Amino acid sequence: MPTLALIDGNNFYCSCERVFNPALNGVPVIVLSNNDGCVVARSNEVKDLGVKMGTPLFQMVDLVRRHGIRVLSSNYTLYGDLSRRMMAVIGQFSPLQEIYSIDECFLDFTGIADVRARALALRRRVQQWVGIPVCVGIGPSKTLAKLANHIAKKGLHPTAADGVFDYAALSSSEQDALLGRISVSEVWGIGPRHALSLQGYGIATVKDLRDADPRLMRRRYSVVMERTVAELRGIACLELGEVASAKQQIMVSRSFGMLIERYAELREALASYMTRAAEKLRAQRSVTSAVLVFIRTNPFREGDPQRHVSTTVTLACPSDDTRILLQAATAGLRQLYRPGYRYQKAGVLLLDLTSALTIQADLFDDRPGERGQRLMQTVDRLNRHMGRDTVRFGAPNVRQRWTLRAAHKSRCYTTRWDELPSART
Repeated sequence: MPTLALIDGNNFYCSCERVFNPALNGVPVIVLSNNDGCVVARSNEVKDLGVKMGTPLFQMVDLVRRHGIRVLSSNYTLYGDLSRRMMAVIGQFSPLQEIYSIDECFLDFTGIADVRARALALRRRVQQWVGIPVCVGIGPSKTLAKLANHIAKKGLHPTAADGVFDYAALSSSEQDALLGRISVSEVWGIGPRHALSLQGYGIATVKDLRDADPRLMRRRYSVVMERTVAELRGIACLELGEVASAKQQIMVSRSFGMLIERYAELREALASYMTRAAEKLRAQRSVTSAVLVFIRTNPFREGDPQRHVSTTVTLACPSDDTRILLQAATAGLRQLYRPGYRYQKAGVLLLDLTSALTIQADLFDDRPGERGQRLMQTVDRLNRHMGRDTVRFGAPNVRQRWTLRAAHKSRCYTTRWDELPSART
């Protein structure tokens, strides 16, 4: 039987902020979404105040003032770098690691004599080397490992007090008692609608779902629900993979920091988004054959004229070259743009992605080949080592009023020379 572990960074965004700002330890902290709109991360102190994920900041003004909540803008550059460091440390504890999200990954602990000791050593090393607190859930399937992590994080069992919980270490009766106290909505992949539907059939707890007839669950829902039942019974149906599959589409879109009307500003914003999309495309060694461009106004401003349009530009030859993709995005924007509107959001979507290794060049295509590839590799390398946008494409003379609002953003302590932490004597 396999032994899988799910490692999850606790309150990850808030924990990242606390690594370089110890003054945030022990105080309530929230991290906001793009444009400082809604809460996307909460420290335990804020959770205890009853603040829900997605709460708009303007609804919390009195609460923030009354409880001294520290408000921070999202700093995705910092979070991404600390995630990379955390995953590298975690990967030292198993030959097989699957990174599931920015703050979660699975490890294969099969064959390890003392999995609890291994998990505790992992927690200590991540805390010491990276500064991020993590919880570890261990089980014979991905679904049970994910559930065990939830139990460890919430302290739902006495053996989970140290942030590690091994589901398989419980007896059958102990497992029954524990699963009978946990809502079915806590099962991986069971959303609110499915949970409500299951409750209509008398399935309210994890134990109820585990003991349900798998074939009946398949008829009522899908083969995915049938597999979930099997996974809750300790039958691993989801394999652990070292490498995530390449995305079939890549989108980069943002709401602007303020409404904009000028074509030049829209072009500059789309150039920035396309540059980022092209970086992601090359990172997974893919090329795209078509580019979708969209722009839209704010649908909630009823007094403003509305426009929400998109267009797709097909490339003559699949490409990952930022210059070619920028030309396509600009061509799409020229088709879409109309003066007299106040635009709130724009974005690009790369379609029909294929492997760059299987691309067949066009005999009559005179666009740069190997030289262009070397140029893109050089640009990516410089931006990776010197900081994003060290080398960039676009219209540099345009004042970037469209950038996201981030009035409470912390420094990029680990990725920018001018924002490195300094020691004072």
